[in-house]
Amino acid sequence: MKNITIIGAGTMGNGIAHAFAQKEFNVTLVDISSDALERAIKTIEKNLDRMVVKEKITISDKEKTINHISLSTNIKDGTKYANLVVEAATENTDLKLKIFKELDEICDKQTILATNTSSISITDIASATNRPDKVIGMHFMNPVPIMKLVEVIKGKKTSDKVTETIMKLSQDLGKIPVEVNDAPGFVANRILMPMINEAIYTLHEDISSVEGIDTVMMLGMSHPMGPLHLADFIGLDVCLSILEVMHEGFKDIKYKPCPLLCSLVKDGNLGVKSGKGFYDYSNGIRNKQVSDYFKK
Repeated sequence: MKNITIIGAGTMGNGIAHAFAQKEFNVTLVDISSDALERAIKTIEKNLDRMVVKEKITISDKEKTINHISLSTNIKDGTKYANLVVEAATENTDLKLKIFKELDEICDKQTILATNTSSISITDIASATNRPDKVIGMHFMNPVPIMKLVEVIKGKKTSDKVTETIMKLSQDLGKIPVEVNDAPGFVANRILMPMINEAIYTLHEDISSVEGIDTVMMLGMSHPMGPLHLADFIGLDVCLSILEVMHEGFKDIKYKPCPLLCSLVKDGNLGVKSGKGFYDYSNGIRNKQVSDYFKK
């Protein structure tokens, strides 16, 4: 398990590539966009530079990590020698099914196919392949290089051997894996997203302000970040997608996304990634003020 391919060079993809490369795995980062790959490498370098400044790694460690990463815009070339492929594309069921169907056709029969999905059924994704026993979920937390947890999600046909392999591999990355059975939202988002959704409903119903809701949860519940700030960090579009998967999967109204969340996403206010969400990030950092969307 030394050759790892990551599909998707976005926030999660470059973080996963960073984590594997820092542990001296041979990583190929694949994306259809060469610009996305360039941005990913710059992000990884910037994050490694922060670690150098904090004296967590040396400059030599940084160079070794970067040297363990190759880039490719061709999925066939990028997966040629892969022992494990980790898909980290957009949280869209149809897209993931398409990717896994292609991966099944081009990868070696022994290659394990993992998905970083945060909510979509592993069993459904595996159904697009002829190797459902070798399909598994590896749900990393953001930011990947820092966060320790990996949810290792078994589909209905995932083999025990593959599960054991991925649990061990996660430990080799310095992570703490938790084995989880397949269900909408798994564990992390099944608990987290209803809390975030309820915080948005509390704002929508004018019970308190953005800052007020976040302050209550930070000071009253010892959360390091308020739920609305956290939603901005995750991405409001991602939060909406996960809630929709859970609402559809469980057929339970308690998972129905708040209309305010739907409106924000429709208007392009996605949080940190767009510069505005519940807070304003127009200067690249949270400006300690709410978005003008909520100013009265």
